Amino acid sequence: MMAPKFVPVIVKQVWRHRTRTLLTIAGVTVAMFLFVAVQALQRGVHEATSVSAADQTLIVYRENRFCPATSRLPEFYTDRIARMPGVASVVPVKIVVNYCGASLDVVTFRGVPTDRIEEMSSAWRVVEGSIAQWKTRSDSAIVGERLAKRRGLRVGESFTSSGVSVTVAAIVESSEPQDQNVAYVHLDFIQYAATRGGVGIVTQFNVRVDEPARMETVAAAIDDEFRSESEPTTTRPEKAFVAQAAADVVEIVGFTKYLGWACLAAVLALVANAIVLGVQDRVKEHAVLQTLGYRGGLIARLIIGEGLLISVMGGVLGTLAAVLVVRLGNFSLSNEGLSVNVSADWTVVTTGLAIAAAVGVLAGLVPAWQAGRREIAQCFRAV
Repeated sequence: MMAPKFVPVIVKQVWRHRTRTLLTIAGVTVAMFLFVAVQALQRGVHEATSVSAADQTLIVYRENRFCPATSRLPEFYTDRIARMPGVASVVPVKIVVNYCGASLDVVTFRGVPTDRIEEMSSAWRVVEGSIAQWKTRSDSAIVGERLAKRRGLRVGESFTSSGVSVTVAAIVESSEPQDQNVAYVHLDFIQYAATRGGVGIVTQFNVRVDEPARMETVAAAIDDEFRSESEPTTTRPEKAFVAQAAADVVEIVGFTKYLGWACLAAVLALVANAIVLGVQDRVKEHAVLQTLGYRGGLIARLIIGEGLLISVMGGVLGTLAAVLVVRLGNFSLSNEGLSVNVSADWTVVTTGLAIAAAVGVLAGLVPAWQAGRREIAQCFRAV
């Protein structure tokens, strides 16, 4: 450990070469910005696809179909599914998207029966408008907060996407990733308004089981029930369904982890280079410090402190910039009408800062070890 009284010494040494220090901090800031942005992407994938023991929702989809435009199931399947053992509730859902491929700006309409909206809203918090207002108008929409911020929507305003025009009746915040980037509309309205499908046709069924332990049993029973029908089904847990349907997005985000490691390597190289140059410039000074009673271990710790200070300064700037951009941008990677939200929470922030500090210490270890072992006479000969 190092006494606080030596902190001004570290600050003074770092600030002696202002241009070099500022350029190094700028480089660390850019690298940490990219690293934290990658971590936010990874966090979004984790939230959207990680299945927990408490999950109770199954998605019933048309077998061998992957895009909402091609999954067409008869709405009357609702009653047959509801009668199965272990099923607590069934909600037919009609999905319409303005683009079925991967994109940063997808508007997803989810049509649900008016009298079943409460079954979809357990994780919602209404921030503007009301669900009661949504029920009174057939062309109204309940919009996720992330979509509303990205499109600049307010209650009472109308917008059009995929040829469907709706009026915003409520804006909701939700803990469920798939609720944050969609617009919930009336099922009968979207069945008439959509160019594909028609009355009595839905995209999927959201099935809630009475016990999480019965998920697999209920899923198998549903698929067995419709195996011989003209429209057979495939049933999976909701987050497993998201992971498969958005596989392209998940794979792209998975590749970005290599970018994250490259950013950390850049931080290590930048800080190490700055420390090495600084140590080389102060060889004679280290000899003087030793004559004044500074031991080699203390000199080494001062050098490590320089690396820590530079790295943390750049890490704080880069992390704050990344979090600000992510939160203001409300970015979502969507594919097949499903979203992976770019999410920067306190876990991402603390991870970024901790790694920046660790890299700073690591960058200073070798030059600190070399300076701490150098004898006084050797220091003077090096000048």
